[in-house]
Amino acid sequence: MNLHLKKIALLSAVLGASLACAGPVQAQSATPAPDNEALDVEQLFAGTCGFCHSDGGRAAGKGPQLMNSQRDDDFLRNRIKHGKQGAMPAFDGAFTDAQIDQMIKYIRALKPREG
Repeated sequence: MNLHLKKIALLSAVLGASLACAGPVQAQSATPAPDNEALDVEQLFAGTCGFCHSDGGRAAGKGPQLMNSQRDDDFLRNRIKHGKQGAMPAFDGAFTDAQIDQMIKYIRALKPREG
């Protein structure tokens, strides 16, 4: 394959990947743990939310920093449940209300990491 065709193939791959990322944001399929089971909220947050909310929510990433958020609990609960079109997926079917409440408590308890 000559250099010109390699460049075209590479550009096509990059364009395809860009278009795939530009599609509508959808919630990751998650199987909610029963409410009575111990929930590792930090692990759940890291695996589900950590891609956009860096350092466990302590720093901005693709999404905003959540540590020291000025938003009230009702706003956070609504945003987790219903998302924001084009920015954050809705997790209403993925998490129970009790799990969402635990995530809000986790967010409220965030402190800077030592060291």
